[in-house]
Amino acid sequence: MNVDLFDFQLPNERIALRPANPRDSARLLVLDAAETRDAIVRDLAAQLNPGDCLVFNDTRVIPAQLEGMRGEAKIGATLHKREGPRRWRAFIRNAKRLREGDAIDFGPEAIAIASDRAEDGSFALDFQGDEPVELLLERCGRMPLPPYIASKRPTDERDADDYQTMFANEPGAVAAPTAALHFTPALMASLEAAGIDHATLTLHVGAGTFLPVKAEDTADHKMHAEWGRITPEVADRLNAVRAAGNRIIAVGTTSLRLLESAADEDRVIQPFEGDTAIFITPGYRFKGVDGLVTNFHLPRSTLFMLVSALMGLDRMQAAYAHAIETGYRFYSYGDSSLLLPAR
Repeated sequence: MNVDLFDFQLPNERIALRPANPRDSARLLVLDAAETRDAIVRDLAAQLNPGDCLVFNDTRVIPAQLEGMRGEAKIGATLHKREGPRRWRAFIRNAKRLREGDAIDFGPEAIAIASDRAEDGSFALDFQGDEPVELLLERCGRMPLPPYIASKRPTDERDADDYQTMFANEPGAVAAPTAALHFTPALMASLEAAGIDHATLTLHVGAGTFLPVKAEDTADHKMHAEWGRITPEVADRLNAVRAAGNRIIAVGTTSLRLLESAADEDRVIQPFEGDTAIFITPGYRFKGVDGLVTNFHLPRSTLFMLVSALMGLDRMQAAYAHAIETGYRFYSYGDSSLLLPAR
């Protein structure tokens, strides 16, 4: 499909630079088979059915942005995928000043050797020494805010909390599964009281989620792989939800992409552990989910293509036009939507 089909105009003032406070006070645009309506995230339970199961991503964002020196040259690195105990694949700023074999000094006792430059311009960084890389990043790294926020204000102490979900448990993501940023203990209690279940999986979100689609046709776009895991216990629970006639609703496109990677042609979710580079565009037949909670996405992005596959391109273009006109806040710190296609 032509990527231009997924374009729309978004005023800059619609881009949220801070999350709603409290988190569950964000607005919620609900799209189901019958209508489009405005709601509030804290009232999510009223939009769902008893027996529905929300699936959250429990990945934890690491301070994956580093600033260092190679000799006299400043080098910026954004880690995006772990390739070994001390090796990370990284996107590099000022990459023309970096060659394979160069050492980058990121701070006290934080040296990495660059190698294995890929076609996309990324390098493998091998961190030297014996200190766990996680501790090194806590000391030298910064939270990797999305570029559409970082270009407008600096990262600060608030982001260390704001950019983690209440489910964050498994370190490894370099971008938050932002749909879950809206959830609070009070909201979870209201969902439980309404008979709505929840489960967790892990997908370590990579920085590739922010990369623009440069191809003119979706068939020519290559997704970056991300590592994920669905345990046998969680797979069994989700299959039982379906067997009882209830719905699996992914919270976030990351949860959805992993569920779809794990589901077979009979709509059975299998245990999963490994990489996925699934790319979902209109025409895709969904097998793992029956609905999606998600924020509002960038024009021409793979994520807007995904929601268009779920609900239809014309429906999503109209919904986004309504959201823009009525003041919804967009992107990672913005408002939310609940997408419920006809079953």
